[in-house]
Amino acid sequence: MSIVTIRNVEFINNPARFSDVYRFRVTFECIAPLKDDLEWKLIYVSSPGNEDLDQELDDCLVGPVPPGVNSFEFEGSPPDPSKIPPEDVLGVAALILTGSYKEQEFVRVGYYQNTEYDNEEMKETPPTKIMFERLVRDISTKPRVTRFQIKWDVAPPQQGQAAAGAATSAAVPSANDLDDTMEIDAQATPNGPAP
Repeated sequence: MSIVTIRNVEFINNPARFSDVYRFRVTFECIAPLKDDLEWKLIYVSSPGNEDLDQELDDCLVGPVPPGVNSFEFEGSPPDPSKIPPEDVLGVAALILTGSYKEQEFVRVGYYQNTEYDNEEMKETPPTKIMFERLVRDISTKPRVTRFQIKWDVAPPQQGQAAAGAATSAAVPSANDLDDTMEIDAQATPNGPAP
């Protein structure tokens, strides 16, 4: 059983220019107090077949985390254009948000990002040299969520005992209860599939 379950990820600036920072709000539920911080990372995947080209855009620590529903805003740098092969700039890439506890990844939320030019003429006839200042990105609102079983250093509350601050009128929702737009891989290994 996971101590932390993501309830929602909301992109604040989507669509946006390719060079804009990523801004989003993460809401998650914690069913027991955690001794250490949660680590969140944002990763841009331009070439799915080559992990060496993945770019970690930013990371942040969130804590202390009390039981109940928590949220935070995350701001991540845009990808470095010089690290993206020219053939992988336009079209679909992946954006991955990971959550870890004590260096153990417990959730991965993957989004498809479409990058294209900001006008029809350039979309139909792209310039030979990529003009990054004219690119826009649009992130899909249908993420793929993968959860991993990890060793938490706290025990979940027993049935019938709610953690302080948690709702007592209903059972804690699992990732399977998330919005219908989210696709769930309930049991995965840490080397499981990216989006």
